Amino acid sequence: MTDAPSGALPRYQQISELLIRDIAAGRLMDGARLAPEREMASDLGVAVGTLRKALQDLADKGLLERVHGSGNYIRALPEVDSIYALFRLELVAGGGLPSAKVLDVARCPKPAHLPDFGSASDAHRIRRLRLLSGQPVAVEEIWLDGAYARELHADELSQSLYLHYRMQLGLWIARAEDRIGTGLVPDFAPAAFGLRPGAVAGHILRISWGQDNQRAEVSETWFDPNVAQYVSRLK
Repeated sequence: MTDAPSGALPRYQQISELLIRDIAAGRLMDGARLAPEREMASDLGVAVGTLRKALQDLADKGLLERVHGSGNYIRALPEVDSIYALFRLELVAGGGLPSAKVLDVARCPKPAHLPDFGSASDAHRIRRLRLLSGQPVAVEEIWLDGAYARELHADELSQSLYLHYRMQLGLWIARAEDRIGTGLVPDFAPAAFGLRPGAVAGHILRISWGQDNQRAEVSETWFDPNVAQYVSRLK
């Protein structure tokens, strides 16, 4: 695994989340035996101790059965506690560990074209490049109602904004509504995204509600359908 970007999860948690997404995508099937730990750690570029911590996290969540003298076996579950449970983009082949590069953070008036949300007249605008296992797949523009924080700083944001909201702002995103379609890649998309500004891309408009049942955030995501797909699994 490459060096952790700013705000990244601990290495063991990155591995745990990657495996959770691979299980959900069916890339790791129920009952499958994982590779020996030293081999797996080498493939992931981490110490054996780090891998074992990740595997223990999976075992604690009921997703792994550790059989002494035999190995580690996947136990797929319909519902799992995951940091990226509401992140619906996956690589076309399935899975992929989400990460993000912050492009810009600013406090601005709310755009007129977005659905109404929050109580403040302005909002924090967060623009990011999203990656899956290091591959750029999307650009996003997130608008968090200004009432939840006076300031947001790019270097303090976690790779998971929902985790940052919960830990730093006391805001739990309790549910979200996604509206899927197509849209034109915005001007702020960096060259690394792959699709140029103005190109047609997959588009997600998300409205998110906090624990108080109020609309807290609205976001737009433009994704490259050649490398990523939107997946929602019904249980």
